[in-house]
Amino acid sequence: MQSLNKKSAIWELSLHNAETYCGANSGLLQKRGRNMTRFVDVHNMVRWVAAQGPESIIARMIQYLEEDFRRWESFDKTPRVASHTPFGVIELMPTSDHETYGFKYVNGHPSNPARGYQTVTAFGVLSDVHNGYPTFLAEMTVLTALRTAATSGMVAKKLARPDSRMMAMIGTGSQSEFQALAFRSALGITTLRVWDTDPAALEKLIRNLTPLGFDINVAASAADAVRGADIITTCTADKANATILTADLIAPGVHLNAIGGDCPGKTELDAAILTLGSVFVEFAPQTRIEGEIQQMGPDFGVTEFWEVLGDHSPGRTSAEQITIFDSVGFAIEDFSALRYVRDAVAGTDYSMEIDLVANPEDPKDLFSLVGALSPVGS
Repeated sequence: MQSLNKKSAIWELSLHNAETYCGANSGLLQKRGRNMTRFVDVHNMVRWVAAQGPESIIARMIQYLEEDFRRWESFDKTPRVASHTPFGVIELMPTSDHETYGFKYVNGHPSNPARGYQTVTAFGVLSDVHNGYPTFLAEMTVLTALRTAATSGMVAKKLARPDSRMMAMIGTGSQSEFQALAFRSALGITTLRVWDTDPAALEKLIRNLTPLGFDINVAASAADAVRGADIITTCTADKANATILTADLIAPGVHLNAIGGDCPGKTELDAAILTLGSVFVEFAPQTRIEGEIQQMGPDFGVTEFWEVLGDHSPGRTSAEQITIFDSVGFAIEDFSALRYVRDAVAGTDYSMEIDLVANPEDPKDLFSLVGALSPVGS
């Protein structure tokens, strides 16, 4: 008992000294406030999205994406760093424009919902390349859903037929509502034909989107869903080389927005579909590893979308052309999303300052931060 009381006394003394040190250095934190990191947590991200409206955010995010895709060549680019296990994948997605460095941590675990977890979670960071200090940190589980949808909308503005009116959606999981809002924002799409193997997922989508003014028709199968569609969005989660659509189901003039295949061994489309039209990708070296085109040879021809946006390559060239966006997600899209949120929440109560990086008064004396505590037993 005496030993326990002595340990408690030492703990209380150390805690007192730490609090005294922090209080004495409160001015130091203010003085070095330029090194604080702005942070948007889940609570504030959700508050901000609710206040602005997800469709409005997607529309504005498209503008940021277009700005960054137009300066694509100025970015450092590399395929994401991935750690694969039988359970799923954990990835880091880095990029830099030589002024700001950004990365996203993201996972993909298709079996998670059955265990009460989300398939995808994420957070992201922006840093100042001049000193390496992180300047902005944000949750990106919600934000990734918004940026994925915004990217689909940006691409569809260039590749889908302008007169498109109906979209088929194969897969109605976490991304589906965001995709619907993106296509309404970009092209005015309000009619959806949807199909999923999970009735609960279908009911969820209907519950969420019907009050927002969408006309939703539940199809009997994937083939039924795509019949007569101007745009087809595939967004399934199974980590497998699946074939949810075959070439005979793809009509002339369709824009195919394939966003479910995003890692080695995970595809959605019959490989023959890729030979029906023009395939557009974000960053070819990454898409050849993770996208639908992993099914094709290394010389299979694709166009990176930045080339279309910058008028270096053609996009849609006729009403009958089939266009395929083989989307896997790329770091520059996360960079754009983080940049947008950082700018949008500046000066509001949707973010907070955190001392993510230690800042000793003498940059060479890191030990001073812990040396302020009294030695045990003194």
